[in-house]
Amino acid sequence: MTKASGNGSRTAIHIALQGKGGVGKSLISAILSQYLSSKGQDVCGIDVDPVNQTFSEYGGLRVECLNLLREGSIDQREFDLLMERFLKEDGTFVVDTGASTFIPLWHYLMENHALDHLRQKGKRVFIHSVITGGQSLNDTLSGFEALAETTREKNIVVWLNEYFGPVQQDGAGFADMSVCKKYASKLHGSVAIVRRTADTFGRDMEDNDFAQTDLRRSREGRGFHHHDKAALVSRAARSI
Repeated sequence: MTKASGNGSRTAIHIALQGKGGVGKSLISAILSQYLSSKGQDVCGIDVDPVNQTFSEYGGLRVECLNLLREGSIDQREFDLLMERFLKEDGTFVVDTGASTFIPLWHYLMENHALDHLRQKGKRVFIHSVITGGQSLNDTLSGFEALAETTREKNIVVWLNEYFGPVQQDGAGFADMSVCKKYASKLHGSVAIVRRTADTFGRDMEDNDFAQTDLRRSREGRGFHHHDKAALVSRAARSI
């Protein structure tokens, strides 16, 4: 980073984590970066996906590539350098991870109490997890549960991606699923993103108030569209 944010109370670290690949982690990292930049924050994006560095391909964003894995394990030296940046630099970080990074990185963060240390130093940390409809629903729910079960903070932001189908289990939306109710105390909020052809839209989400996505808004053209991602997150992620 070359510039301090000038507002230490708004500095934060956002980490996109999900064990299933191809579910939209890079998309939400890009949306977050655009939104936070539009709010005047000095944002630095970091792509640590060792396989598909999609986040870094967004040319309009300032994204650096970093390989945290070495022979399937976290490279301690690279991780320590990243932690040092988190601790010493002002501004906001958005970190996009890969499916292969999910388990080793999360375990490393937990074992070394890295999130606790960051919070003790005044850094706000948010974990962003994507849940999709369709065939990947159970896998993404398992990934979310692995995060919620081990974190001690109310710091998880869930993104509901219905590109592959409605996020429903036995007719229940995410807010009514048993896994959501079980870990409600760990949820900072939820963002609904739905992509039907070119449409992407969201609804206001605050803490554990899970509004249901209204597909009728999309059909009638009253949702947010793909060119208005900053507006999407400005409504859906006010508490971040």
